[in-house]
Amino acid sequence: MYRVAARPAPPFVLALRRLPQPRLTSLGGGLFAAAVMFLLGCLDWLIFDGSPAVYGVLFLPVSAVTALWVRPADLVSAPISVPIAFAFGIVPIAGGSGGLGGQAMAVVTALALHAGWLYGGTLVAGLIASVRKLRLMGRRRARPAGPGPRR
Repeated sequence: MYRVAARPAPPFVLALRRLPQPRLTSLGGGLFAAAVMFLLGCLDWLIFDGSPAVYGVLFLPVSAVTALWVRPADLVSAPISVPIAFAFGIVPIAGGSGGLGGQAMAVVTALALHAGWLYGGTLVAGLIASVRKLRLMGRRRARPAGPGPRR
């Protein structure tokens, strides 16, 4: 038998393999995304005077990282938690005045006006979670069945 030489991995793949591979639970993934988006919203407010475009662009990689870092058993939670994180993080840049009611109306208005970013990030998280789930199912199917339980 001849052995086929393994093809070297591209530099991009090697760089991705060096990144940390934490496995977050559903709650951990949601808290991670919410905390990062709130921090990015505050930084956006301080540096860019609350630019929704900057916030939306930063939301996309947070969505991807959240979907990549969630545990395989909790993959369904990634597309659910990232829109909540978007809403939580938009509070600092939403503006609003006149107390709690004014702030709530500003957040709802910002969510409505920037729904494209919200849908885009949710789509990114959903696609990554779906691909991960399909690959996981493929590995399970390809794995040979072991011997049954011993008696």
